[in-house]
Amino acid sequence: MTMPNDDNMSASEIVVYIANLGRAARTAAIAVARATTATKNTALLEIANRIEAQREEILAANARDLAAANQLDDAMRDRLTLTPARIASMAQGVREIATLADPIGEITDLRARPSGIQVGRMRVPLGVVGIIYEARPNVTADAAALCLKAGNAVILRGGSEAIHSNQAIQACVTQGLEAAGLPPAAVQVVATTDRAAVGALLQNPAAVDVIVPRGGKGLIERVSREARMPVIKHLDGVCHVYIDHDADLAKAVPIAFNAKCQRYGTCNTMETLLLADSVAPRIMPELFAQYRAAGVELRGCAATRALDSKVTVATEEDWYAEYLAPILAIRIVPDLDSAIEHIRYYGSQHTDAIVTENFSRAMRFLREVDSSSVMINASTRFADGFEYGLGAEIGISTDKFHARGPIGLEGLTSQKWVVLGAGHVRE
Repeated sequence: MTMPNDDNMSASEIVVYIANLGRAARTAAIAVARATTATKNTALLEIANRIEAQREEILAANARDLAAANQLDDAMRDRLTLTPARIASMAQGVREIATLADPIGEITDLRARPSGIQVGRMRVPLGVVGIIYEARPNVTADAAALCLKAGNAVILRGGSEAIHSNQAIQACVTQGLEAAGLPPAAVQVVATTDRAAVGALLQNPAAVDVIVPRGGKGLIERVSREARMPVIKHLDGVCHVYIDHDADLAKAVPIAFNAKCQRYGTCNTMETLLLADSVAPRIMPELFAQYRAAGVELRGCAATRALDSKVTVATEEDWYAEYLAPILAIRIVPDLDSAIEHIRYYGSQHTDAIVTENFSRAMRFLREVDSSSVMINASTRFADGFEYGLGAEIGISTDKFHARGPIGLEGLTSQKWVVLGAGHVRE
């Protein structure tokens, strides 16, 4: 179901509109859940082809959004911007999802019971997924493809700043679904930019089985507070790299630089660098020179500033900060225990890494840092669905139930118990 972008609807009209989207999605979800893997893959390949074929239309729509986005900060504007390379990557991401194994219908842990029955679990779709997101128009394609492959219908509510981009991408998705014989209502983009639509969606569990918010802290807090259905989320991305006493500096410098500078506006970007006190004097000259050449503002503790007076003072708020910008907090610590304690106190349980050649410390870091992704000798920027082999991701969860870390196909499914018998009755 589609409608014109009309922000003059009354609150009651928006509620009715969202309810209609939900009913259409429920019906479509039945068709998608029973679709064969071949049918779903056909739809995905058709979507990818149309994204590429309609690149100029998507770029023109994105240009309209960017022209109206003067109020956005640099990080948000970067997330909003589409380029020919990003559109090509978007299409490739959809194709990669088509190559992934279809989880739906998979039966695992099948075992015989003394009664003679066999008991196992079957992977099944969640049903209708609602995704509320800001700025990133690529989410429209990623979410559509992942939800489709996992047998779900999806209602997408993108930010008002990306409305034209999202609608252009949705047109490609709709054409791909129709080409494969699947209902267009399997992927619907909320057409109104009125924020009341978010509230109507969150308050309608009949329309949506699970909500995934992707955006700033304010959005995620609102969704968590108001949703009447389960929420898959992470609140902050305060990610750390700890360079240990036994780090190989030839590895540590590029890891610490990449974790901060490869891209600033992502949730898996390092925001705090922790340095073991013995390694700090040896690594700081080269690493800090690279940061400054890249335009990164450095804020450090007293020990850091004692070694480099050009570093500005880090406040208590800096240790909690998710900058999403070329700003880095630096703290020198005496040992692994202090690094873990800092991460435990200030971190957001998103992604944290250690650089070390000491196996015992590396294993302690893996066991004791309670984050959704924990890494040894690798950049935090790898905490991503593509890099984990999941295809595009629907988001990252720092919760501890159902799904944790990057959410790919499996995170968009559930399991039900299945029992196989041959006329068995209970004695």
